[in-house]
Amino acid sequence: MIIDYDVQIIKENGRPAFVVVPYAKWIQLSGDNNASGVYIPSEVRIMHAKTGLSLIASWRRHLKITQRELAEKLGMTQPAIAQIEKTGTKNRPETLEKIARALNIEVEQLTITFPHSS
Repeated sequence: MIIDYDVQIIKENGRPAFVVVPYAKWIQLSGDNNASGVYIPSEVRIMHAKTGLSLIASWRRHLKITQRELAEKLGMTQPAIAQIEKTGTKNRPETLEKIARALNIEVEQLTITFPHSS
């Protein structure tokens, strides 16, 4: 196998354990055509796709935060968070900004849309 790009091989106990590749190459290899450059962990993306949860709910669960904990950070009630997290809900930009800050992520990570896979 010929590799024509920079990689870093990280060893554990003298054996290759991890490979670090340039981000652009990772995008190419992974088939992720997200040209926007918005990073979504695979766990969040899979949860969102397989369960139908909104990105807000998927991120919250990925970060192991309960609705009640998020509500407290935002000065809201748990039922309000449940309503915000409903798939298809059109949340106000100001609300999305507050949620993104509370989750320590970017607003774009809550609003990106993924192409349908066939």
